[in-house]
Amino acid sequence: MKKIAMVGLLLACGSANAISISGQAGKDYTHIGVGIGTETSGLAMNGGWTHNDDDGDAASLGLGLNIPVGPMLATVGGKGIYTNPNYGDEGYAAAVGGGLQWNFANSFGIFGDYYYSPDSLSSGIDSYEEASAGARWTIMRPITVEAGYRYLNLAGKDGNRDNAVADGPYVGVSAGF
Repeated sequence: MKKIAMVGLLLACGSANAISISGQAGKDYTHIGVGIGTETSGLAMNGGWTHNDDDGDAASLGLGLNIPVGPMLATVGGKGIYTNPNYGDEGYAAAVGGGLQWNFANSFGIFGDYYYSPDSLSSGIDSYEEASAGARWTIMRPITVEAGYRYLNLAGKDGNRDNAVADGPYVGVSAGF
């Protein structure tokens, strides 16, 4: 009976999910992302790759649950991350976190999220920390422009320095289908 209920829940959550593709550019970094169901309640998947010439790369695949909270959409979830810092060893991290998004007008919204992985859930780095916040404007469906601040740090381990893969403002564009 539990299996049938779980399958029903998964099908109900996945029925109205849309796909989005995004690109962001900051002063010293770029980020490419993809999401499924990130703007509706229910299950959501996301993936991303952040690159910095001086500090390395981080690629992630995440799963979350979006829950409506009044006019906002709250997300709780986790990410599996491949880390490749320029100063240190490549490895992995398993981060937990979440975020909030609030679409307060037909085409405007604000958002923020935070994910963290301690040393016990990572290898090659001491810890993983990622945060972003910003605002979105949907010009005309499917095109949305975005501006915000992204922080992604791979804390050094075994005498290696920290690698701030992203730390600064960015502008971006996304398409949702």
